[in-house]
Amino acid sequence: MKKYSRYIITAILLGSLGLIIYGFTIIEDDPLTANKCIGFGTVGIFLVAMPLFLITESKGKKMKDYMLTEENIRRMQGRKDKHTEDQ
Repeated sequence: MKKYSRYIITAILLGSLGLIIYGFTIIEDDPLTANKCIGFGTVGIFLVAMPLFLITESKGKKMKDYMLTEENIRRMQGRKDKHTEDQ
């Protein structure tokens, strides 16, 4: 299923880029249609393709591992807990 979703996302991305390029090429002839094409292309990239990509690539991953908690920061820095020897 992941393989097919990549093809769908790629098709949406290429279609959106095509709309944007088409909009910029006809902007002198018909500015209203050109602006609509550019807008639909932008919506396709940012509101359709990007969320689909993020959803398919983040399946099975724990969001807790990517949050900046004190424990994760200490683990990234290579330090142990905050306990000192004087206590």
